[in-house]
Amino acid sequence: MSETEAPLRLAGVERRYRTEAGELPVLRGADLVLAAGEIVALVAPSGTGKSTLLHLAGLLERPDGGEVFVAGRAAGTLSDAGRTAIRRGTIGFVYQFHHLLPEFTAEENVVLPQLAAGVARGAARDRARALLAGFGLRGREHHAPGRLSGGEQQRVAIARALANRPRILLADEPTGNLDVGTAGLVFEELLAAVRGQGLAALIATHNPELAARMDRTVTLRDGRVVEG
Repeated sequence: MSETEAPLRLAGVERRYRTEAGELPVLRGADLVLAAGEIVALVAPSGTGKSTLLHLAGLLERPDGGEVFVAGRAAGTLSDAGRTAIRRGTIGFVYQFHHLLPEFTAEENVVLPQLAAGVARGAARDRARALLAGFGLRGREHHAPGRLSGGEQQRVAIARALANRPRILLADEPTGNLDVGTAGLVFEELLAAVRGQGLAALIATHNPELAARMDRTVTLRDGRVVEG
């Protein structure tokens, strides 16, 4: 697969933030290519720009320089509506905290993003139930998040991220809020789902054991992406 065909490519991406002390450069020409079916661990100390890199890759922020290409398409010049459409249909995002809507059931949390993407309610419900069952949540579909354990809540969040059949999955410490045993189980389920669907995935983690289960590891050094 050529770089132009890659699901995700970051080319010379720069990001700077304005602070009271002046301008703070976080990314200084970051390059990264994710191939279909590849799971990459992003391991770097806090404060080096991991979340910023993920937000730029997920089109949640715009870079100050460089470009983000999604399936070969440059996203920098797109309108906000255009970027939202790409996020909705092409990119799944999993956060450290599940961010489920507390007033909706597990099933409804997975159905809602599909409805926003124009999927018929019946098909969205069937997809939600299949995903939740795949994560061991059969019989828990109609529970509100508050009635689910932390691991179950994060499983619902992962199912939600996969609901619209994205080509790219981005995850920011997806098991960082779970105990060690639950984190390992949820992570194995996440990897199995990503591999099963052939997604390109970039997963930030502080856990070297989890990183070792992925295809390769990258880190951030002086605002750039480097191997290992």
